[in-house]
Amino acid sequence: MPEQAGRGQRRRASPPVEAVIKAKAEGRRPPEPRTGDGEQGGQVLDLMAALQESVRKAQSARGEDSGNAEIHEMPESKPEPKKKAAATKTAKKAPAKKAAEKTTAAKKPARRRGA
Repeated sequence: MPEQAGRGQRRRASPPVEAVIKAKAEGRRPPEPRTGDGEQGGQVLDLMAALQESVRKAQSARGEDSGNAEIHEMPESKPEPKKKAAATKTAKKAPAKKAAEKTTAAKKPARRRGA
């Protein structure tokens, strides 16, 4: 892991990155990246199969029948007739109320601080 660089310090790159930097500085072609031939790949999961298995386990834990569900056709519903717009009369606005007069207290002069 590279060290944290502070003031006056330089960060060190990982050895593969250092090799690329050194090769480019010398005008050479950088080394080819390793492909990891000896490394084993991860396991590939079938997500749908995992989901179905999880559903079956949950159903059996709840005591439900894990058989196939029956599919029923939904009856077609008739669209509701549109309602007629109600006749609206333009309402007259009431005149705005006048704001109550505000009385303010007389301001007192600022107090001076003693020296």
